[in-house]
Amino acid sequence: MKLAFSTLGVPGLPLADVLRLAAEHGYHGVELRAHPEEPVHPGLTPAERADVAAAFKAAGVELPVLAGYARVAAPGDDEPVLAEVRALLDLARDLGAPAVRVLPGGAPGQSPEEADATAARRLGTAAEYAADLDVRILLETHDSHRTAADAMRVLGLVGHPRVGALWDVMHTWLGGEQPVESFAALSPHLGHVQVKDVASADDTTPLPLGAGVLPLADCVEVLSRHGWDGWLCWEYEKRWYPDAAPLPGLLSPGRAHLTRLLNDSA
Repeated sequence: MKLAFSTLGVPGLPLADVLRLAAEHGYHGVELRAHPEEPVHPGLTPAERADVAAAFKAAGVELPVLAGYARVAAPGDDEPVLAEVRALLDLARDLGAPAVRVLPGGAPGQSPEEADATAARRLGTAAEYAADLDVRILLETHDSHRTAADAMRVLGLVGHPRVGALWDVMHTWLGGEQPVESFAALSPHLGHVQVKDVASADDTTPLPLGAGVLPLADCVEVLSRHGWDGWLCWEYEKRWYPDAAPLPGLLSPGRAHLTRLLNDSA
């Protein structure tokens, strides 16, 4: 497995500094948060996109996922959501990223059946565009579809190889799933794994890896046992918790912790 961290942990940091941190602390890749408040987002010009791709190549760092914010199960018209997904896919193609992240985003008051059908319809439509660009769309276990079982209700309806799953291990845990259950459900579609650590289900302030209660060892063990060779990405949610410790000083210990878990599970 390769190790990455998300720019959610270093909000607004210039790309050159992000890539320097990755190289200095031994991470193979960086997951970019593709939001207008970040240096890299769908509003970049073609020249700016070329510069970003060149910077990754020069640094010897990979870009496994562009983390977008399209909410595919949200109520409303399809076209604005599809336009947001297409823009994210275009950016991924231009930067050389193999996948983009979307969120479920179902709303209170929606029935599960309505949310599932809405998400599946939009993802099925976007999948054809993604296939033309050779990029994959990954639905994150999050918000209205927190567990792997929730996500699989949607992915089972889509049934397209260009639409897969992003496993956020905190959300499946908060939803009451054990890692072995989450992996069993997601494994046919799994494209990316986000790890993190928190103090409790009631306090999700980000902590250094290994300092909290999330079953990271069990997650890594089940991935290793089944020979999964994708990315482990540390999503440290500094953007949402400004009082959390700065990520740069935690990066080397975090990489060491993940490396220990990988060695122990080998």
